[in-house]
Amino acid sequence: MLHSMSTTVATASERSAAEVNEEIRALWRRSGGTLSTEQRAEYQRLVLEWAAAAPQPHRAA
Repeated sequence: MLHSMSTTVATASERSAAEVNEEIRALWRRSGGTLSTEQRAEYQRLVLEWAAAAPQPHRAA
């Protein structure tokens, strides 16, 4: 599923890490492997959204 490019960061509860990852993959496919300045900004936004949505590992005490 492809999402339109947005300028706001969705919270972790809005989309799963898997959904955001799919959008990152789609961005790379559309770019042909080389990101423009605008695409780089979108990629950075998506990576931050993905990190917020990704499950955090539990550390043993």
